[in-house]
Amino acid sequence: MSTSAAFAVESRSNDREMHAARLDRLARITIEVGLGLAEGQELLMTASLDAVALVRRITEHAYRAGASLVTVFYSDDEATLARFHHAPDASFDHAATWLHDGIAEAFRSNVARLGIAGANPALLANEDPEKVGRANRALSKATRPAMELVTRHAINWTIVAAATPAWAAAVFPGEDEATAIGRLWDAIFAASRVDAPDPVAAWRSHDEGLRRRAASLNERRYSALHFRGPGTDLRVGLAEDHLWMGGGTTAGNGLACIPNIPTEEVFTTPHCKQVAGTVTSTKPLSYQGTLIDGIRVRFEGGRVVESHATQGETVLRKMLETDEGASQLGEVALVPHSSPIAASGLLFSNTLFDENAASHIALGQAYSTCIRGGDTMDAAALAEKGANDSLIHVDWMIGSGEIDVDGIKANGRAEPLMRKGEWV
Repeated sequence: MSTSAAFAVESRSNDREMHAARLDRLARITIEVGLGLAEGQELLMTASLDAVALVRRITEHAYRAGASLVTVFYSDDEATLARFHHAPDASFDHAATWLHDGIAEAFRSNVARLGIAGANPALLANEDPEKVGRANRALSKATRPAMELVTRHAINWTIVAAATPAWAAAVFPGEDEATAIGRLWDAIFAASRVDAPDPVAAWRSHDEGLRRRAASLNERRYSALHFRGPGTDLRVGLAEDHLWMGGGTTAGNGLACIPNIPTEEVFTTPHCKQVAGTVTSTKPLSYQGTLIDGIRVRFEGGRVVESHATQGETVLRKMLETDEGASQLGEVALVPHSSPIAASGLLFSNTLFDENAASHIALGQAYSTCIRGGDTMDAAALAEKGANDSLIHVDWMIGSGEIDVDGIKANGRAEPLMRKGEWV
């Protein structure tokens, strides 16, 4: 073997070893920081087949932390497409309710939840929007019991990401597969603080910074937020007794977790009947395998009364028709334009990352934990505070370096919160 060939082999070997070490660090962050998994607790994980390497590392760390059992449900893009290509029409109004009822029961039994993101953002782009909409609605209904426990933070849960070939191709078009996957892993590791000298300590520090920001906003007690910028003039009323949150939280089972790895946001519950104006998306939305871009909607009395999109408009409208609460807001979040994810300059076409690159709103279900005492309230009491109720919770990005945000006091006085996408 020539000297140059030997060097190339050694270089590839070093790259593999470095990747394995970083993957292991991400797995450790997931268990120790994201989930805060308790000794003796079970873990339920969902992932695509392409994420198996990370799943195995996380499983190992979970058992080292004392997990009593780790169960993994895998999804497969080819099997999903086979349904749209060959299933009878009635299939698209059906979901595995028995499975999701079981998952809800698992959460009631204190099983921790972990989702590994990395789906093909355009998997269903060429499929019938009517069938996509029906399938999404059926799935939303089936998952409602489990998702209610998640949105109430009844258990510790988190979401992390794994680079997959289809996702990497969407983020780095034109690159060969190996290069694209390598670059996407680098971006995931950077955003997840994997390369810090002590990644767990780095996360503890970052978490504290987000908590301080949320506490500052809670002291101000704004009654509304006003977003202004190109194509956007939106006033979002805030729910009565709303609470800002950021970083980690203590779940109803008493365990501390950070629900998203990465996270750069502070967020709260809007008043679902006090939203008015026009807003334009600043990044595409990847929704259940369909890309929706160029979103522009108008709110009156808290409800979307006009909606448009340059791509995926039919799917957007089907989503808004999911139920009564689908056209109202359940979350508003503030993210500085200088966040590390925005600073990367990448469009991830994945909500876990893109929502942490820009301020955003979410159509659908509100988080009850963002209402003072909300985790003990029933649906009627939450509705009285202004919290929205829906089968869906879909975040989409409205922030950029051109967006200003004011906090509006109860007396109508405006205070600058963000200018050109940055904290004042």
